[in-house]
Amino acid sequence: MLTDIDDTLTHDGRLPSTSLAAMEALSAAGLKVVPVTGRPAGWCDHIARMWPVDAVVGENGAFWFAYDRERRKMRSGYAKTAEERLADRQRLERLRARILREVPGAGVASDQDYRIADLAIDYREDVPPLDPAAVERIVALFAEEGATAKVSSIHVNGWFGDYDKLSMARLCLLENFGADIADPAVNAAAVFVGDSPNDQPMFAFFENGIGVANIRAYRLESPPHWITNAESAAGFCEVAELLLEARG
Repeated sequence: MLTDIDDTLTHDGRLPSTSLAAMEALSAAGLKVVPVTGRPAGWCDHIARMWPVDAVVGENGAFWFAYDRERRKMRSGYAKTAEERLADRQRLERLRARILREVPGAGVASDQDYRIADLAIDYREDVPPLDPAAVERIVALFAEEGATAKVSSIHVNGWFGDYDKLSMARLCLLENFGADIADPAVNAAAVFVGDSPNDQPMFAFFENGIGVANIRAYRLESPPHWITNAESAAGFCEVAELLLEARG
């Protein structure tokens, strides 16, 4: 099972015990659980170590982490080399200054210091919500500099490169579990749960792409195949319960 985190596993910015319990139950039932998030490397190290998950994809596809509990060793894979990430960081710092100068009210995400590959611009997490035109302007500024930009429920994330959540999720599952999601049988056996525009590559690819009910706030080119009755964490738990029932 693959899942977004913010506003999918969380509710109102917090991770409820119900989401952790659902992930534990899924893992106990034999399902692989892999969060696929825009959150930073620092958070993902913690998630891989501390949460009941098998791996995590972070920064919208910049890397995967998986913690080997027997060997007490963190394994990882990256979309770009350390040298490429350093060069990208210098370009993103210039872009950061431009966005903050040209989009009043925008902020740098509070988790930016823990990122290794992207720039996260906060438009509603720790700043007063910006209107859609301002969010579109942030996306346009990334594009003008040749960066990829994706809108989540709280941030606009930008990076240099053509990777995304889907490309790194494929690499993560292949290298850790020997499962290729390009195989129709593997695709049919997988589930992805998400909530926002940056989840669209996953919704478009997976047969079992599911949006929690708050996905209805967005107009998507690639909507999920199904939408839960409940929003956010309650919607994720709704999916988990159905999967556990199906496994008996």
